[in-house]
Amino acid sequence: MTVKKCHIIALVSLLMLYGCSSSPRFTTDKSRFEKKSNTRFEDRSEYANAKALETIVGVASYYADKFHGLITYNGEVYDMYGLSAAHPSYQMGTVVRVTNLSNNKSVVIKINDRMPLRPDRIIDLSLGCAMELDMVNAGIMEVRVEVLEWGKGKK
Repeated sequence: MTVKKCHIIALVSLLMLYGCSSSPRFTTDKSRFEKKSNTRFEDRSEYANAKALETIVGVASYYADKFHGLITYNGEVYDMYGLSAAHPSYQMGTVVRVTNLSNNKSVVIKINDRMPLRPDRIIDLSLGCAMELDMVNAGIMEVRVEVLEWGKGKK
């Protein structure tokens, strides 16, 4: 075999090995918070002055890249840049207003996922919600959750 053929075979072998290598599906790169989604946010202005049917105060957290692209409890694909939340017991489709108690910023969202029952947390928000509420750096925040409309989806 000539030297040229050996080089070509070695190069092709390296390219094939590189193509078979695994790459991480998720990243912990902080630049993920700067990315924007093509998600179109639903207009929820009809709830602007809605009266709360139930109010709870407690700690919220958010979930992001580990679940991005996975299927939520109600069957939607989770978009971490979208506006959605997971709750331990509310029916899917329940509309809530979540207010960050440290800065009074709020967002109106629908519950579309389940979260584990945790005595120290009342709701898990998408990264998009956390960005709207300015709580990304803190990670967890005391919030007020007001139910504006009860969902009719899965329990």
